[in-house]
Amino acid sequence: MCTHGGQWRKLPRRLFSLLSPRKHSMTDTEHQRPVPTQAVGLVISLLVCFAAGGIGGLATTQGLDDWYDTLNKPTWNPPSWIFAPVWTTLYGLMGIAVWLVWLGSETQEAKPAISWFVTQLVLNGLWSVLFFGLQTPGGALIEIVFLWLSIIATTVLFFRHSKIAGGLMTPYLLWVGFAAFLNFTIWNLNRV
Repeated sequence: MCTHGGQWRKLPRRLFSLLSPRKHSMTDTEHQRPVPTQAVGLVISLLVCFAAGGIGGLATTQGLDDWYDTLNKPTWNPPSWIFAPVWTTLYGLMGIAVWLVWLGSETQEAKPAISWFVTQLVLNGLWSVLFFGLQTPGGALIEIVFLWLSIIATTVLFFRHSKIAGGLMTPYLLWVGFAAFLNFTIWNLNRV
């Protein structure tokens, strides 16, 4: 008879408690939500982020074949193959970050941070539609400024809830800053 079976059953709770943000407040939200609810919340957070990425990806594939290849690009433009793994990683990090905010906060307390998160996620998808789908680098350049500012707001609010959640948003903030500069450069090199 295995004597370690009880330890394995406690593993999901321990894993979630390690990832959960530690707040010093009167309520301990992560203990109020059962582990299955926490797991479902994580799955939903990831699915929403990857769905947003999928929508943006559909718009991107429309412009990649004929249009994007004909644009003048800087010598430091990343190779096309790098974008899929980078964005997959970033969407995964975003999903975990928003889950940590939801997990470690009361609903009303987390609402502004999650609202900003949803806003930046919508703007993220809109950028792909503007740049690749409608093939308007100038319009995408204007939009990416608003996207980047909304990511800053989201990241600041996430840091207030969880240092881990804010930290998970930081690579995304940096990547979109790089993408904004790349967008500007492509727009500038292709002005007629």
